Amino acid sequence: MKKQNLSLLLTALVSVIVLSFSACNGKDPVTPDPTPPTMTNISIEGQNKAFTATVTFSEAVYKNADKTGNLDNNSFNVTISGGTGTLESYEVTHTAGATEATIDVTLTDFSDGNELLTVGPSSAASIYDNEGTAMEASQKQSITLGGTVHETVTIKDDGNGVGTQTWTANNTYLLDGFCFVNDGQTLTIEAGTVIKGKPGQGENASALIVARGGKIMAEGRKDAPIIFTCEADDLNGSVGLADRGLWGGLIVLGKAQLNSTPGESQIEGIPTNEPRGLYGGSDDADNSGVIQYVSIRHGGTDIGDGNEINGLTLGAVGSGTVIDYVEILANKDDGIEFFGGTPHLKHILSVYCADDSFDYDEGFRGSGQFWCAIQDPNEGDRLGEHDGGTDPETGTPYAQPNIYNATYIGRGADAGKRTITFRDNAGGHYANSIFFNQAKGVDIENLADDQDAYKQFQDGILTVENNVFWDVADGTAEGIFKVSGHGSSPADSTAAVEAFAAYFTTAGNVVSDPGISAANPVPATPLTGNMADYPDSWFDAVNYKGAFGDENWAAGWTEFFKNK
Repeated sequence: MKKQNLSLLLTALVSVIVLSFSACNGKDPVTPDPTPPTMTNISIEGQNKAFTATVTFSEAVYKNADKTGNLDNNSFNVTISGGTGTLESYEVTHTAGATEATIDVTLTDFSDGNELLTVGPSSAASIYDNEGTAMEASQKQSITLGGTVHETVTIKDDGNGVGTQTWTANNTYLLDGFCFVNDGQTLTIEAGTVIKGKPGQGENASALIVARGGKIMAEGRKDAPIIFTCEADDLNGSVGLADRGLWGGLIVLGKAQLNSTPGESQIEGIPTNEPRGLYGGSDDADNSGVIQYVSIRHGGTDIGDGNEINGLTLGAVGSGTVIDYVEILANKDDGIEFFGGTPHLKHILSVYCADDSFDYDEGFRGSGQFWCAIQDPNEGDRLGEHDGGTDPETGTPYAQPNIYNATYIGRGADAGKRTITFRDNAGGHYANSIFFNQAKGVDIENLADDQDAYKQFQDGILTVENNVFWDVADGTAEGIFKVSGHGSSPADSTAAVEAFAAYFTTAGNVVSDPGISAANPVPATPLTGNMADYPDSWFDAVNYKGAFGDENWAAGWTEFFKNK
């Protein structure tokens, strides 16, 4: 045999022996363990309530083990700890095989700079590399969010309005002059936002005016009310509870119907040469937005001789507007004045205003429930001043709002003020309400004209039924229900006085102590008997009289009851 052939034979024999040994040994060749992917870094951008986190991985990653799928919200566990902002939502963006993912984070409140964002896989089977190896569930990256920038933003109207924008709670907004939300614009105000008005009289007054066709979306919360106040108010006692006339107020103008001629008017408190001050139209369902959990304080500055701005002015506002949980505190003129329209309002506190608590005119036909008026012992005229029309007084549609579950607390016998006046052909319906501590009661006007407030009473357009009176006038039906004016003759006047006084009892009204005070308007015992039916489904069909059942809905979020 040749040497070359012998060498080949020996080599083959050795190979057979090695393979045989390996087979007998029963072991596969050794391969290295797979290395799972890791999170190597996290970075953050953003401020206030909105942040974007970028997570970096050690290699390309996928949602699925077969190298497919973009990472999504289900791939991660995202948490926030510490600080004032809690996690409201997050949204993951990633492309399969990319080494980075972004996570847009939204907080419920503004960051104070102490929130810690932590990101990790949602499980041990939610993030894979291209070998199908899953990231370990213990992987995580954390980073601290940046604090919120707080600024004072001055708002000045150059004629173009404030524009469609959002005012956020991290800033304070300072109104410099008359600032309009123009036709077609929407102003959104976040819960907890503070809006201040600069001082000034006449043309230098400041106010926020929502013009016809404009919209305000002021949706506060009980734990974060929206506050309108004066520039000097530090919200910590720098302005006295009864300080008034330190800025203008909030004015909302709509397209609902008036009973005056020619069907639109210029709102009081705004110069007559300002066309955006017009209100009125034919759309009773007009929607001017939402005003909810809003406190309006220390307004009513003068813009002319005897012409002051109300705390909240509603000119031809329609029923599509939501107004609920509103405080008007210490206004120099009326708390709320309605000029026609059909707005519906619940949970309204009008307190310490220097003129009337609730005033209406020009055919107001809206609805009210849970209205509370509390007068300053030293200031304030009527709790309710209710007029029907102006030009003409007999214009239609007649003023006949439905007002249920009111609690009106007056200034006492020595002040000599009235509880409610109906005049100028006004109608209206009060029921299931409480009236307390006022020198005079309810009076209606009886004139020589064929059409007046007394005629509205005769026709059932003016009713005062199933109410409780205490410490009002002399406590008698004749003292509480009065008719003013001389009628068409002495006999007519006498008959009117007798008829209205007799109506007190037949309409289910009583004289009884409800156990309330200005400090605590919640009755000592809820008054649950002798209830009038509610006119429609908008009303809450409660079983008690007055604005409060067994708790004070104004406690905590209003300035007047902030410590209750």
